Amino acid sequence: MVLPFLCRLISSSACPPISSPVRTSPAFTRAFTSTPSPQATLMQVLRGCRKPQRARHAVSPALRNRPEMKGVCLKVGITKPKKPNSAERKTARVRLSNGTNVTCYIPGEGHNVQQHSVVLVRGGRAQDCPGVKYHLVRGAMDLGGVGNRITSRSKYGTKKPKAPS
Repeated sequence: MVLPFLCRLISSSACPPISSPVRTSPAFTRAFTSTPSPQATLMQVLRGCRKPQRARHAVSPALRNRPEMKGVCLKVGITKPKKPNSAERKTARVRLSNGTNVTCYIPGEGHNVQQHSVVLVRGGRAQDCPGVKYHLVRGAMDLGGVGNRITSRSKYGTKKPKAPS
């Protein structure tokens, strides 16, 4: 390799032309962008940027990937909702058939659940009640449907009312 200051002393034909290290053609200029590059650089990988995704946690873990489970009521009571809301939410403490005890929300107006009632438990939180991750299914087993219900009857276990004749 010939040093650049020696190229001036020797004839110009013996030395290769000195090229600038930075290219200014439009193909090599990068436009400014605020989005990160899709791939990690080598140094980021060496520092340990690649971490596996965390596993998702189940919303209703006691059901163990089942749609519903049978259970026996241990205690029926009311729960006060979280801060902006004010009411008395009807809840039941239920021992499921797999042996776990869970707190369930009783949907609809009025219910006939009492201790030792056999009920069907499905997943689904009561959003404003802390610790309540399950719902009872209305109209199944010992829990009756909501009486005089006109709309959303399938959610509350109510039959279609007889048409007046």
